[in-house]
Parts: sequence; structure tokens; C-alpha cells
Amino acid sequence: MENQCLGLAEALGLEPEVKRVAIRAPWRWLPPFLQPWPLLGLSPSGDRLAPPWPDILIACGKQVAAPAAAVRKASGGATFTIYIQNPQMALSRFDAVIAPEHDRLEGPNVIATLGGLNRLTPKRLAQAAEEAPEALKRLERPRVAVMIGGPSKAHKMTPEIIKPWIGLILMATAVKGGSLMVTTSRRTGEENKAAIEEALGGHAGALYLGEGPNPYFHFLALADILVVTSDSVNMACEAAATGKPVHLIPLPGGSPKFERFHKSLIASKRAFVLDGQFESWDYEPLQETRRVAALVKERLQDKGLAL
Repeated sequence: MENQCLGLAEALGLEPEVKRVAIRAPWRWLPPFLQPWPLLGLSPSGDRLAPPWPDILIACGKQVAAPAAAVRKASGGATFTIYIQNPQMALSRFDAVIAPEHDRLEGPNVIATLGGLNRLTPKRLAQAAEEAPEALKRLERPRVAVMIGGPSKAHKMTPEIIKPWIGLILMATAVKGGSLMVTTSRRTGEENKAAIEEALGGHAGALYLGEGPNPYFHFLALADILVVTSDSVNMACEAAATGKPVHLIPLPGGSPKFERFHKSLIASKRAFVLDGQFESWDYEPLQETRRVAALVKERLQDKGLAL
């Protein structure tokens, strides 16, 4: 969530002051639209929100929706307040609401996106490629980067689920040639990590299981082909931001929102479900952060806040 805020701030050319707030009881137990005096509900364990109020506020995450709207009100409307995701309260309490199109929000201040915002730019990818360890750069091409998430509220992942997909990836790599670069995430879990390592059988050119510096962005930058599990919208969007072929691993579960997102990604020809072989195709990289920033700049100018 913080990366979405930072990505938009950077695309706007801003150097933001980052505030990480914590909400205390009973405020954190209430939905945003029911929270009374939200600024009084801030816990001392987090950052304070106090005057002087900023010209621009970018917020993301359910817990900060009500405080962000309260800052706008306390400033007398002077703080241009941008909320990323669905605030689950009146949209009119923000100057701009940036939400994925699969959330189906509508309003004059809503900017719909295909998935989430991120900090990936061509410049960042080039830098990540340049700074990558030499061992990764020497891997045989095509390099296939496999990004593995984990179980969540919406999706299920067990060793029995993920191991056949690893087997399919190995077979596709054997046909295509090249090297595998595999990374797990915090949500993968130790049992799944062990199953992935066992299924790979030492055939990965690079394998990250959570120890040491995370090579995730190096993998994105150096890969020729990307494979991503379906549990993470952000991970899929970051993969599609590279302009490289993206293959999806559909995990059991999901939700109507996830289904709408994946259909949109596939309809835009940025990703396809992995079917046993690695295809190559060209598409316009997904650069929603840059597109959204341009629209936000127009709204800022209308309010007299030219950047």
C-alpha cells in the first residue's frame, strides 16, 4: 500500500513526507464511514497527523481512509486529498479516488485503473538490471522469472497445489531452453517453500526462499519471460509493467474482483494462463501510475496547485 502512494508521489514529481499511522480501539474496530472524530483515534504508536496541513495528501489502506478524509475537512478543503483503493465511505469526501476497475466504483472524482499502482518505471528497471549480481546476468537466456505468492483470504496454496505447476514450468523450460529464476514471498510459508525447492530439484539457476537481499526487482529486470501466481494483483501489475510475456498460475479460490482483474489483464493481451509452454508476444507495458499521475496533475491545476 505504501508503495502505491510512493509510486504516485514520484510520478507527480513530489518528495513526500511519509506518515505511517496506527489506529487505536475502538476506532480500528469500526468501518471508516462510522468512525467518529478519526484524528482522535490515532494511536501514539504511529505518526501524528497535525497542522500545518499539507497541500497534497496521498493515502492508501482501509485504516487510513477516515483520517485522510478528516485531514481534508480540518484543512477547510485546502488539502487536495487522494485516496488509493476503495475507501468504503462516501467518495465525495476525497478530491480523487484511484481504484482498480474491478472494484466498480463510479463518481466524478474516481480514476479507474487496471490493477494497482506501483513504483516500476523503465528507468528503475534499467537500474535494477545494471545493479543485478553478475551471477544472474550470466544465466542462459531466455531467463524465466517465477514469482510465487502464497495462501491468502481469497486463494489457497498447498504443496499439493504448487508442485504440479513447478513440474509444468520445468517441462516448459526444457522445451524452450534457458534458465529459471524463482522467488517466493512472505506469504508462501515454509511448507510450500520446501515443496517448491524439492520440486525444482536443483534445476533453478537462482532460487530465493527468504534469506538475504530479495532479488525480486533484479528478476523482473533481467527476465525474458515471467510467471506469476494469481493471488497478487500488485505482483501481476508489476510483471505487466515490464512489457514482457506474463504467464499466470491460477490458484484455487479467488473472488469476483480477482476474476474481473485477470480477465482485464488477459483481454489487454498482457498475460495469459500458463498452459504448458512459454509463448512470446509484444504489448504496451502497463504504466498505470504514469497515466494516473497525468490525470491527477490536471485536477491539481484546476484547483490552482500546479506542480
